[in-house]
Amino acid sequence: MNNPGDMARKNRRTALTVLAVVIAMAGMAYASVPLYNLFCRVTGFGGTTQVAAQAPAPEDILERTVTVRFDAGTARGMPWKFSPESRQVTVKLGAKMLTHYRAENPAAESITGTALYNVTPDKAGKYFHKIECFCFGEQTLPAGKSVSMPVVFYVDPALDADPGMDDVTHITLSYTFFRTDSSDLDKALKEFYNRSSAQNAEESQR
Repeated sequence: MNNPGDMARKNRRTALTVLAVVIAMAGMAYASVPLYNLFCRVTGFGGTTQVAAQAPAPEDILERTVTVRFDAGTARGMPWKFSPESRQVTVKLGAKMLTHYRAENPAAESITGTALYNVTPDKAGKYFHKIECFCFGEQTLPAGKSVSMPVVFYVDPALDADPGMDDVTHITLSYTFFRTDSSDLDKALKEFYNRSSAQNAEESQR
């Protein structure tokens, strides 16, 4: 039989190791968009979404539905006009859905942007899966040009088995476009990692 004291020490060591990794990420690589994308895909932290290769099989689609709302914004200094082409859609859990966002560059110069994203409520992040998304790379728009950007997603049927999600009937998917390599993007990424470190520290103490 395992000694309760040994198990407690082992759990504390594990929690501290995880916390150390997150702090190292925050301190050394907070401005890395690829690292942000990887961390979001793996953890679903703070309303960040997951990534999937394909949607569930038709037999796994449930009758329960959620309404997904679409939100869009731009950071200070980003002149693009950016908006969802549809405001909301109601989907069955497990069903694949396609929507689009539109960006227009009214400036007299070509601009490259990077989108950060999340869903609310935060706890729904791990159940919101993207199959196709414009948020994993830089987007360059020449002066005066516009583009329609697809997002293919589904809400995991596993949400239905989570008692903590019984009250979730609406999910909001939000994007914010920043100028790539801007100080505002660096700041947003730093804040993300700081929140991540704080949340992991809190969970390790429970």
